[in-house]
Amino acid sequence: MSEFASLVEGYKRFRSEAYVQQKARYDSLASDGQSPPVMIISCCDSRVDPATVFDTIPGQVFALRNVANLVPPYETGGGLHGVSAAIEFGVLGLKVRHIVVLGHAQCGGITASLSGSNLGPEARDFVNKWVGIIETAKEAVLASNTPDPQHALELETVKVSLANLRTFPFIAEREKTGMLELHGAYFGIAEGQLHVLDEVTGSFDPQ
Repeated sequence: MSEFASLVEGYKRFRSEAYVQQKARYDSLASDGQSPPVMIISCCDSRVDPATVFDTIPGQVFALRNVANLVPPYETGGGLHGVSAAIEFGVLGLKVRHIVVLGHAQCGGITASLSGSNLGPEARDFVNKWVGIIETAKEAVLASNTPDPQHALELETVKVSLANLRTFPFIAEREKTGMLELHGAYFGIAEGQLHVLDEVTGSFDPQ
């Protein structure tokens, strides 16, 4: 069976099992639209699916996935702004009440930041330019002489994305009035452990 055929088989299991079990919810989502209370910004790494990690149900989470769960600083010039568009829609359109930035272990985007993407002669440097968002954080991590710069930068990247979210005026305003809360988290793949950021202490506490 090909990889795509296995996906179709998975759909058939979903259609005959989970979909049937949640038919009323899907009907409601179809007729009333979505109103997820939470937006999750996570990596597109195949091992870290936020719906799986948080065991969510359809309509519960508005998900944005990209390389290394990065948020660029707010700016209105330049080129296309896919991440900023999703954030704008989630906050202003869907009126989410929480945004979670979810980092993870063994992140390939972080590896690219530290040593380059090394994708071969056909690559057009999209990855390396994208992870330039955390260039300052990378330099600080390397200057600290930490024994595990990969892990340290994975954690620091969550903090950078949270800081960049707060450069969006509509996010800063809503956080100030209590309409929106920002959260940082980190998932360890091997042990299946979630750590949540305490922004007062700067530590990631296991849950």
